Amino acid sequence: MESIEQVNYIKAPIETVYQALTSEEGLGEVWTRKLKVKPEVGFVNEFDFDEGYITKMKTIELEDNAKIVWECIASDKEWVGTTISFELSEKDNVTSVVLKHSNWRELTEFYQWCNYNWAMFLFSLKTYCENQKGLPYQERKF
Repeated sequence: MESIEQVNYIKAPIETVYQALTSEEGLGEVWTRKLKVKPEVGFVNEFDFDEGYITKMKTIELEDNAKIVWECIASDKEWVGTTISFELSEKDNVTSVVLKHSNWRELTEFYQWCNYNWAMFLFSLKTYCENQKGLPYQERKF
């Protein structure tokens, strides 16, 4: 099984980053404005990227200001059955975000493209938490 793993460092309190990753407001500014999100274990979050289907992520773990884990239950066929986790820690007023997208069945071109897009997600999260301005899907020009 393949896994995408990335890290970014955000000059913001861990509570701010956690809130951005678990709220409609935060994920709407960071990832896509078309969404339904609740910070509840068992809730199925919905994300729409105008691709003809809704990406559905079931929240399987929440640890306040520390960890978020989603299981993909509907999306592109390569994503279904994968898990996405965000592990947070804070040191000297900087929050570390470790993103892991695990359980890919194989390394494909789509996997490689998603690796790039997760880096863009972390960039958007950083700019949102530090400057209150993310880069959601609807505003990307690339």
